[in-house]
Amino acid sequence: MSEQDKLLGIGSRVRHPAYGDGVVIRLHRAAYEVCFMMYGIKQVGKEYDKWEIIDAVIPEETLSFSDAEKSLIKILRAFSDITEEVPLGERWKDGVMILRPGDTELKEKEIPIETFFHKIVMVRDRLRVMEQRINSSNLDDEEKVNLQQYITRIYGSLTTFNVLFKHKDQYFIGDKTN
Repeated sequence: MSEQDKLLGIGSRVRHPAYGDGVVIRLHRAAYEVCFMMYGIKQVGKEYDKWEIIDAVIPEETLSFSDAEKSLIKILRAFSDITEEVPLGERWKDGVMILRPGDTELKEKEIPIETFFHKIVMVRDRLRVMEQRINSSNLDDEEKVNLQQYITRIYGSLTTFNVLFKHKDQYFIGDKTN
């Protein structure tokens, strides 16, 4: 079975010659419903073979709307520099981070926690974009894996800042094997 012959599941990423990048959002008997970045939702026949399959997701019998929505958000983020709104934990609102030098003759620096948090979120978003660019690059698989391991370690180094996030599903996650 060739790559073009296999069925795609919800969340599969494709590149159509006319519509550009898109993601499968619904399956019909004879067609896929695909949300294209520039052209919106279009139906494409399952026999269509002129597109490039960027990331095939195996079709599942059941997939909740929430799972499909999460997949779509992940894919939309991968294709653009869209940043999600990431709320700061309530206890940190209007807070201040104080940097106090060890030398008491030097002045301390106060930074609003919202400003610091925004910069942390920007770092995370840029790491995600870098990760996507590595995955879609022409590097060989070994080079991609090596770079992905560095990114995973960076995420691990940033887990200290998870305390600032309101929602746990937005936390930094490092290597889970350690």
